[in-house]
Amino acid sequence: MANLPKILVIFGTRPEAIKLFPVIHALRQAGGLTVRTCVTAQHRDLLDQVLSIAGIVPDIDLDLMEPGQSLDRLTARLLTGLGDVMDAERPDRVIVQGDTATAMVGALAAYYRRIPVSHVEAGLRSGDIWQPWPEEVNRKIVGTIADQHFAPTETATDALRRENVEPSSIHVTGNTVIDALFATRDRIASDPALAAGLDPVAHRFADKRLILVTTHRRENFGSGMESIARAIAQIADRDDVAILFPMHPNPNVTGVMDRLIGERGNLARIDPLDYPHFIRALELCHLVLTDSGGVQEEAPALGKPVLVMRETTERPEGVAAGTAKLVGTDADRIVAEVSALLDDAAGYRAMAHAHNPFGDGQAANRIANVVARSLRDAVGRRA
Repeated sequence: MANLPKILVIFGTRPEAIKLFPVIHALRQAGGLTVRTCVTAQHRDLLDQVLSIAGIVPDIDLDLMEPGQSLDRLTARLLTGLGDVMDAERPDRVIVQGDTATAMVGALAAYYRRIPVSHVEAGLRSGDIWQPWPEEVNRKIVGTIADQHFAPTETATDALRRENVEPSSIHVTGNTVIDALFATRDRIASDPALAAGLDPVAHRFADKRLILVTTHRRENFGSGMESIARAIAQIADRDDVAILFPMHPNPNVTGVMDRLIGERGNLARIDPLDYPHFIRALELCHLVLTDSGGVQEEAPALGKPVLVMRETTERPEGVAAGTAKLVGTDADRIVAEVSALLDDAAGYRAMAHAHNPFGDGQAANRIANVVARSLRDAVGRRA
């Protein structure tokens, strides 16, 4: 084992774990590689939920989460912690995903040691460094460092080419979130107990159309979050809908929702859902109202229209395909767009049945094949 090419997969948040667990499994199944995993635990509890479901026990756990830590303190701790890991592990390649602080710093620490970097979900761009913040800059930094860019779509590929990324280093794979979704949906089908915690909600609101709401983006904190809360309150005034609202624990979210929405009979404010329960929530709902990035990819795979409470998106493919629509954070606009989908059956069908542009569930295998082949070729050249 000691002579096999070594890959170090680095991640720290729940979305990273969801999108990387299919890649980790595919790399291990490829054979001829040593695959090591390092988690930073940027999101401790939410990360652990996914690791348990995915059957992954990290080889290294830095456990860097601190309550309320600033981005600069987190970045500094990540840089020294991941640097120490790389010095000890001496990997032949590092793999990071997406746009988190963990991904950005993981790529930077690898660059400092001349270790090549593979970027999963490469090429997403909103064109505005403040939206999403700080993710847009994080992923641009990773894109500058990486020598393997696994772009989920042709649109992402085009963005990389405009930044003069070497075309031969770009591989269009689809998004691994679809791999994770399909795998988890199949597990729920064979073992319903994995997501049985939503049974009371499904029973309670069986006669209503369920709207799934998620909101947590930093750029919406303050007036944007207040406007979102007012919109949710107005939507909840309808007697033909119910709202399922897994509440992000950040006080910038909970404080506003407590003050402007409160408790309502047709609104279920619940703790954040683990991944199987979130997939079940997507299956149960009629439509999704979100400011998340990943949900824009997951919901269309299950035929659920997505209204995106942001001014820009780094996933324009969904908007172009008709599966998603940007609605911003203006309360009146949000209410109008939700009402249109509830009251216009033809408009709803058009979004629900639109083509999902984000993948076919085979992205992880494509990524593993490229990574494994490149490492074996590198070993052959050294020999």
